[in-house]
Amino acid sequence: MIDTRTIPQLIQENYLKWGKQTAMCVKKRGIWHKYDWSSYFTRVKLLSLGMISLGLQRGDVVCIIGDNEPEWFWAEFAVQSAGGIATGAYVDSVPSELKYIASHSGASFAVANDQEQADKFLEIQPELPNLKKVIYWDPKGLHNYDNPLLVSFANVLAMGREYEKEHPGLFEQNISQGKPDDTAFIYYTSGTTGLPKGAILTHRALIQTAHGFVSYYPLSEQDDLVSNFPAAWVGDSYFATIPHLLTGARLNFAEEPETIASDTREVGPDFAIYGPRQWESLVSEIQVKITDTHPLKRFAYNLLIPIGYKIAELNFQDRKPNILWKILHAVAYYLLLRPLKDRLGLKKVRFAVTGSSVLSLDTFKLIHAVGIELRQTYASTEAGFISSHNKGEIDFQSVGRPAVGVEVRINNEGELLVRSDCTFKEYLNEPEKTARVKKDGWCYTGDAVNINENGHLIFLDRLEHMGTLVTGARYAPQYIEGRLRFSPYIKDAMVIGGRDKSFVAAIINIDFAMVGKWAERKGIAYTTFVDLSQKQEVAELIKKDLVRVNSYLPELSRVKRYMLLHKEFDPDEAELTRTRKLRREFVEMRYKPVIDAIYSDKDSLTVDASITYRDGRKGTVSTQIGIWDLQE
Repeated sequence: MIDTRTIPQLIQENYLKWGKQTAMCVKKRGIWHKYDWSSYFTRVKLLSLGMISLGLQRGDVVCIIGDNEPEWFWAEFAVQSAGGIATGAYVDSVPSELKYIASHSGASFAVANDQEQADKFLEIQPELPNLKKVIYWDPKGLHNYDNPLLVSFANVLAMGREYEKEHPGLFEQNISQGKPDDTAFIYYTSGTTGLPKGAILTHRALIQTAHGFVSYYPLSEQDDLVSNFPAAWVGDSYFATIPHLLTGARLNFAEEPETIASDTREVGPDFAIYGPRQWESLVSEIQVKITDTHPLKRFAYNLLIPIGYKIAELNFQDRKPNILWKILHAVAYYLLLRPLKDRLGLKKVRFAVTGSSVLSLDTFKLIHAVGIELRQTYASTEAGFISSHNKGEIDFQSVGRPAVGVEVRINNEGELLVRSDCTFKEYLNEPEKTARVKKDGWCYTGDAVNINENGHLIFLDRLEHMGTLVTGARYAPQYIEGRLRFSPYIKDAMVIGGRDKSFVAAIINIDFAMVGKWAERKGIAYTTFVDLSQKQEVAELIKKDLVRVNSYLPELSRVKRYMLLHKEFDPDEAELTRTRKLRREFVEMRYKPVIDAIYSDKDSLTVDASITYRDGRKGTVSTQIGIWDLQE
């Protein structure tokens, strides 16, 4: 079924259908505030009319930046209701990144969360001549600002109320004029291989993607969702915002990014979707708490969690446990698994999903062992919703079967091609790049994918990231990195190799907090991150995880040498994107001397390292980085 509605038309229908039923909840100062569909619709309406009164025209672009809060989405929907186009920036974007998005998209208006975000626009204001107004919704700290560019959310709502008196019915008329193939949003890609590209998505593409998703994970107006993906990322629309509009499920917002875990526990969502890093973080949290808990509780965990693993394994094989395992599982459930799910805020979850990139096998299995039916989902900004596991056919090595209405094909290079109504329209102002990705109705995903005998897609890596050694052996860096991140002692990893290399190697970031606790328990003295990372005992600790991961890999694809980096990969230094994906090519260039040393006969390398002392002072020291051979 092809849905011919637009996003604002969905909101209008929900307002007429559900009226006083709760649509959104947000926590502020420890109290949950509720908004029904009627007040939701009214705010979108008044904001849209207020922006029109300020000069917003059909086809204009509005750049939004801020935390996930109702105002972010009301602004997006208000813009779309007026026939405008929304785009978003991540809250931790620096002014230069924000300037790129605002100027590249040609934004004429901006909507900002608070003083911090408004200040960024004021800093780059001279370089954005088309910017007419910056609308902010949190006035704290902005009362004394005297800049004509700034206007408060509350004032724009008041302007909309006055404008409606002079133009009755204009808002409804604007909504009725919307077409499914109108541009709804410009999503900027991660920029892992260069400057971010602006992917243009229509109302049809976003809504059809959400339809495909909801067909796997049916929701209703009685269900609760938590908005935990950055609103500027397309995943929020795919897996939260648009499903919320299609089904009427309540959309909940945490008070702060730091309180998502505790606020999620209070909400008790029926559906949870996290990226691999978040799932891995939850698993790491479990391991940290078990490591630090009372020996008796640790004994109980180690005694009962294997029961969860056994039941999960039977479920993977579509086999029913016998009466003995049922009894044992009931005991494990009440003593361990149910309290553990509650601590994670997932006690009520019917559906749990991971997506975005490869999830480590160990994380996947542990989440199932706890009693959460975690499924893989595969989607992209350009191709929309591609595939997912369905109930009863979970295969942790795959990302599921193609969704209904999605055609897939593998070309001779092993690249996945997708054809559906979910695909993007084009890249903004980049016809040549668009032509490389969209050909004859097919979207070339750039992903290396196989299809197994059951029709499941097996995601290997980005095609450009699949490695080949001089021996001809192939290796998948993301696959290895995902498994390494399962370790509570490893925060990040970059796997390296290449056609001029004879073996696979790894550069690893230790998790300073976890390794620090381990070192304290072992009586190992250290001063700074640099000092701790280069301890031989720490190298031996990390080696155990490398040996574990190597056991899953073909012999020729195994990691042979590794080093522990003296610092963390940092998005502020452009080593990671804002969604914490590795900018592989940039990092390889930046650390070329380190990589060259790994592939030499050296066992150490001298580098200059920045350090921060306990009193906040910063300095630079020369330090030796060890390079370790992996003798299994």
